Amino acid sequence: MIKRYTLAEMGALWSEENKFRTWLEVELEAAHAMAQLKIIPMKAYTTIRKKARFDVDRINEIEKEVNHDVIAFLTSVSEYVGEEARYLHFGMTSSDMLDTSLSLLMKRAAAIIDKKISTALRQIKSLARRYMTTPCMGRTHGILAEPTTVGLKFAVWYTELSRGRERFKAATEAVSVGKLSGAVGNFANLDPRVETAVCKKLGLRPAEVSTQVVQRDRHAHYISALALLGSSLEKFATEVRNLQRSEIGEMAEGFTKGQKGSSAMPHKKNPITAERITGIARMLRGYSVAAMENIPLWHERDIAHSSVERVIIPDATIVLDYGLEKFNELLKGLVVNEKRMIENIFYRGGVVFSQRLLLLLTGPVGSRDKAYRMVQRNAMAAHEGKGSFRDLVKKDRDIRKYLSEAEIDSCFDLRYYTKNVGKIFKRVFGR
Repeated sequence: MIKRYTLAEMGALWSEENKFRTWLEVELEAAHAMAQLKIIPMKAYTTIRKKARFDVDRINEIEKEVNHDVIAFLTSVSEYVGEEARYLHFGMTSSDMLDTSLSLLMKRAAAIIDKKISTALRQIKSLARRYMTTPCMGRTHGILAEPTTVGLKFAVWYTELSRGRERFKAATEAVSVGKLSGAVGNFANLDPRVETAVCKKLGLRPAEVSTQVVQRDRHAHYISALALLGSSLEKFATEVRNLQRSEIGEMAEGFTKGQKGSSAMPHKKNPITAERITGIARMLRGYSVAAMENIPLWHERDIAHSSVERVIIPDATIVLDYGLEKFNELLKGLVVNEKRMIENIFYRGGVVFSQRLLLLLTGPVGSRDKAYRMVQRNAMAAHEGKGSFRDLVKKDRDIRKYLSEAEIDSCFDLRYYTKNVGKIFKRVFGR
């Protein structure tokens, strides 16, 4: 039975409870750094560390009155800490805590996603090796082209997903910065050493320079990398969707016992998981546009980006996490119909071997165009149902002037199309 996806790990990361927990994490590290630098009393920090708590319901209650989420949060924490809470958030502006904690959450979300990418890559590699030389039909413009192998299809997926993973790692690195530089980023009320200490403790880097906020090109890079990953998953899913079409029938999603494909048509087996992945990719591309719109802010900061990010950053990570979960399920249950692949290769008597025949014929004929016309007329006759391509070629008197029956038969040998697959695999997977 296919495991149902739950939001357990990624959903918990973006829960309101964990958001406030991360805010408190940043505030406590800031207070610790300030105490070590003797900006605030060490005794005050000790009390803050010991007593700091928050209550989500209380925060929401306070926010209704003050209309400011950070003030509501700090007020709730202060109610637990008492008098020493005056040293909490000392010299800081809201975005010092908000942007640093957001970077922390995005980095942690990336780690969850990377685990699923790793699983997908392992599965794709296994499929590639299993079907390394399994012949299948290659198509261009959606039309039969020349034979290739199933393994090469998976090798393409592997390299593309690997590139997507590296892009996402780079984007995660770019967004893994913190800032505790004050209201306009000039450290007027904060010692730069506080920022350095807090970021080091949290596994972030200090932003080289900031305004009131971390600059949003970093976040757009991250969301765009998620969208690119989603688009690659859609590409892979679209291949499965096309190959599952009844008239092709070369691959299909797994169909579990008791599963039903249609409320009206009992014969149906639909590629619903692949279609779901397609929809997910569309959402992610929309989020990437919104993230780019967030880059231009007025002067040192406005909050036009804030409401957008509250939706797109948690959603984008959750949506891709879900998409990867579905993709891994698809890979695990994927059905490869090798018999149907061979049948499709030899459609109309093997018209897809036309280039091989053309190349063999061109030399003795002495003209590529003349040889092309000879081969093409037989291929078109085969398409029109006038006979098997191979048989038609063998009966063509013009062609038989130059090629023997054995030479013609050699053009239909599938090994010709798989002879260099090992070299490609060495490039992709190494030895």
